[in-house]
Amino acid sequence: MDEETKDTSAAPDRVGATTDVPHDRMTVARFRETFPRARWSDSLNAWFVPGRTARKRISRWLAEMEAEADRFADEKGRDAFAFEPIESHYLEATPTALEIRTPYSRSAINEIRETPYARWDADRRLWTVPYRSVDALRQRWPAIEAAAGRSEPEARRARREAIKGSKEDEASKARTRERRRKRYPVPSDAGPPFERAIGTHVGVVFVIGTHGELADAATVSAFYFSPAAGEEYIWASWRSGSLEELVTTWPARSSPDQSELERGWWLPTLEELRTARRDAKSRRRARERREGKGLSGERSAEGP
Repeated sequence: MDEETKDTSAAPDRVGATTDVPHDRMTVARFRETFPRARWSDSLNAWFVPGRTARKRISRWLAEMEAEADRFADEKGRDAFAFEPIESHYLEATPTALEIRTPYSRSAINEIRETPYARWDADRRLWTVPYRSVDALRQRWPAIEAAAGRSEPEARRARREAIKGSKEDEASKARTRERRRKRYPVPSDAGPPFERAIGTHVGVVFVIGTHGELADAATVSAFYFSPAAGEEYIWASWRSGSLEELVTTWPARSSPDQSELERGWWLPTLEELRTARRDAKSRRRARERREGKGLSGERSAEGP
């Protein structure tokens, strides 16, 4: 460290702020150019910048450095994409980002969400991915494109026609009918708490009550889980949680063990809560769009 930039005095007694920066020569040089009064503090093992507004100025400089690094990474990713583009009608390369528009597919959405910095544009109904994430997107693209292809209306229609009238078709319809009943089997002697988020074999739900109706083992096995031997189950009514409820739910520290899986319910894990929160957020957006369209229709009827 240069003697003129070294400060061994008690920095905490002075007005200012401390920070650490990467120790490469170029970054340090740019830091010293921006903050000529900055001094290195041996006692704090950090740079000390004097002044009442030092913290704000440091934060602004760090944000600018991060933005510059992002721009460089985007330029590098843009060049990589130009050299080896991803050819797909689901993806469009724009000057600022990669845009993905696919039929609705839970599998495709999950893959896109795992791509760093991917963002959902609710207004345009598409995903944007910055060029800095092109390598990560390239790795996931085969799975995204395959899932999107399976979700095309023609593909869905072909699958329905292929299984129409078959046992698989009847089983699928039966599962749908059962799910719409919004009931879930719980042990008669070890039921879950009411109105508290729990993990189940159908996702994170809130149990709202039970009338004590016995759940037959055949239905439990067919649509929910394998019941524990000798255990008696009753039907409980459930509802989905709101985003606010799910955000404030504290996750379990570990995944459910075998006894909890056989019981049928457990405290939800962080990953389960993340999935439930995403679903709740999607439901909220859909509700807001419906309400917005309704309000727009009323305004149109009333006139400008």
